Amino acid sequence: QVQLVESGGGLVQAGGSLRLSCAASGRTFSARAMGWFRQALGMEREFVATINWSGGSTYYPDSVKGRFTISRDNAKNTVYLEMNSLKPEDTAVYYCAASPRTTVLDGNYNYWGQGTQVTVSS
Repeated sequence: QVQLVESGGGLVQAGGSLRLSCAASGRTFSARAMGWFRQALGMEREFVATINWSGGSTYYPDSVKGRFTISRDNAKNTVYLEMNSLKPEDTAVYYCAASPRTTVLDGNYNYWGQGTQVTVSS
């Protein structure tokens, strides 16, 4: 069993930065790939970033590549999402999730956090 708790969301102006954190409980955190997803109001959930168990492999969609960085600290059971050059279209609820393997497909993630709101004003 893995429990995930996100934090760090908030209101920021366009061009600004935020760092989201996701604290995990459970001894298997370091063995799992982690991902970040987001869901804007009225929209489908969207893949944002994923990182493998060691942190040595990451993947992003074009919409955030070069602006967002996912990282993890297995000693702290925490995964991070550093978001720079934020745009109004980045506004969404951001979720972290855990998966047995690195994947962009949300259906393959079996543990999810409750989400944290990120709002980017223009």
